[in-house]
Amino acid sequence: MSPQHLGASDKLTFLLSLVPYLMDHDSVSVDEVAAHFGVPAARVRDAVRLIAMSGIPGETSQYLHGDLFDIQWDEFENDDRIVLTHLVAIDDSPRFSAREASALIAGLQYLSALPENADRAAVASLMAKLTRSASAAPSQLAVATTDAGDAISVIQAAVRAGRQVEFDYRGARGVHEHRQVDPLRVESVDQDWYLRGWCHLRQAVRTFRLDRMSALTATDHPAEDHTTDVALPETLFQGTADDRSVVIELPASALPLISDYVPEQVTELGGGRVRAVLRVAHFHGLKRLVSRLAGLVTVVEPAEARRVVADWAAAGAARYGAAE
Repeated sequence: MSPQHLGASDKLTFLLSLVPYLMDHDSVSVDEVAAHFGVPAARVRDAVRLIAMSGIPGETSQYLHGDLFDIQWDEFENDDRIVLTHLVAIDDSPRFSAREASALIAGLQYLSALPENADRAAVASLMAKLTRSASAAPSQLAVATTDAGDAISVIQAAVRAGRQVEFDYRGARGVHEHRQVDPLRVESVDQDWYLRGWCHLRQAVRTFRLDRMSALTATDHPAEDHTTDVALPETLFQGTADDRSVVIELPASALPLISDYVPEQVTELGGGRVRAVLRVAHFHGLKRLVSRLAGLVTVVEPAEARRVVADWAAAGAARYGAAE
């Protein structure tokens, strides 16, 4: 059947398809809709007028203004553009809360900054749909783009070519060493990115933060095949015999946020708070944990760990005072 001569069932199908299409487009011209569905512009105008007179009756069994679809009539009559301003029935379906939509949008913003996600137009379209479909307007937010994009690209190229990577690495204690690594996996924890690979200096699997690397290059040396002799642990951070125990307190609801540290012991304190025992390579590593969960985590013991975190916080606060 020609799209110019639609039957009754086809007209109904067209109407049922038109509403979701208009919901997905903040503002669209009649000609764009006609081209998309392959129908005359006049039929689109008739359908829009019919939609604007449709709805569901309220409690009085009468159609009041809030019981009908609505459009921006000035734009429709003067500019031949369609903008839905009020939806009925469809709005009764389950929707994301404003907070849920904000969290999803933040995640999409972060993913769109990664080099492997080239289709940023699709990501932007999805964020717009989340904004429109939320039960209330999501919070306006912006997520900083990752600084690890170039490093990730180099590592990915090395993996595809089966080559080692080499770089200068500054450890958490400030010691600089040159490393040659067979890259195995790139992972992220919050805003930090890590390379897990076979380190030829240590002759073992090691984890490296990408923002502590410099002079990163893919070498001409082929990476060794570690599929049979190396099993990557499920957790990103692995303990050693030299690790040190630290006791912290935090809300019980925040425990999932420190799961990468694999707490050895958790004790309920009451009032929704818990005390957890962690093992860390050195006390300076607590700075990252405390900054991630600012205001939630309290370092209890040992005294040296408390001093390291307190000195770090005091130094940061002093810089604010100096800036004034």
